[in-house]
Amino acid sequence: MRNPRSFLEPLAIGAPEPLREIPVSPSRMIHFLDFSNEKMVAKAADVAAKTDILLGNLEDAIPVDRKEVAREGLIRVGREMDVGSTALWARVNSLESPWVLDDLTRLVGEIGDRLDVVMVPKVEGPWDIHYVDRLLAQLEARAGLDTPILVHAILETAQGVANVEEIATASPRMQGMSLGPADLAASRRMKTTRVGGGHPGYRVLGDPAGEGEAREAAQQDLWHYTLGRMVDACAAAGILPFYGPFGDIRDVEGCEAQFRAAYLMGCVGAWSLHPVQIDIARKVFSPDPDEVAFARKVIEAIPDGRGVHMIDGKMQDDATWKQCRVMVDLAEMLAAKDPELARLYGSA
Repeated sequence: MRNPRSFLEPLAIGAPEPLREIPVSPSRMIHFLDFSNEKMVAKAADVAAKTDILLGNLEDAIPVDRKEVAREGLIRVGREMDVGSTALWARVNSLESPWVLDDLTRLVGEIGDRLDVVMVPKVEGPWDIHYVDRLLAQLEARAGLDTPILVHAILETAQGVANVEEIATASPRMQGMSLGPADLAASRRMKTTRVGGGHPGYRVLGDPAGEGEAREAAQQDLWHYTLGRMVDACAAAGILPFYGPFGDIRDVEGCEAQFRAAYLMGCVGAWSLHPVQIDIARKVFSPDPDEVAFARKVIEAIPDGRGVHMIDGKMQDDATWKQCRVMVDLAEMLAAKDPELARLYGSA
């Protein structure tokens, strides 16, 4: 275990000092693009204007013969495209792959000053983060970077879930985690071919009904346990949890329901794989204006958060005041980026 007093020291001579707190900015959607596609490269700036995070995907969904082309496309976007206030991320190839070393070396060396976060797939334990942590420090020192690149882990194996708390605290670079349901399902030998979302076979039955009457049934959430554990690990470490992909692009209702469950449980955003999911994530991960208005009412009535008060027939105390503070802080942050939300929230 690293000495706590040295935890925030650079891991390479000349590397930037680690951040003491993870920056929090609008993160409602991480929008994936395949920059091996020239049309996607050309549209990067326009897509960035509609998203909070723009991610160049180098791993899954990129064919082997397009890996290097996708990397070159991402480097071109980082060098030439103005993405404004939108964060630029990269999902590199898995750590056992033959491409990841070139991914990290080229990206840090050529667009390290533009790259905010490196997403690492299939993280199984803190040792994976330690490897990336040291390598990034060496590459940052060589590139002369002033700010460290952060790391985002994808939780998509049973071993990763078993080690989720240790992963969350493995490095001050840790920005957050995403749930990767498809690979996790395969790792667990789950009997589903779906990418995220529920399954009609995973349900509970009500008590037996009368003769000839159907029993009530309710579909359950396959990912509730893992998502809750990931959110707790992230909150305890001061990093940010995200829901991952929802693969059925046509099922916008199912996508919205899954995103909303993640939002209510504490996730700050989700992956978007198609433009329609950008709008769903923007809607779901932005607080409801009526809830924001009530939260402001509570804060105005008890500005110091002390005591017990009745507001609109509901008991409010220091715990509910903290809940309201979370809602208002998020609304104000999003309103600063989104003029339409600023109008809905009544922000200056």
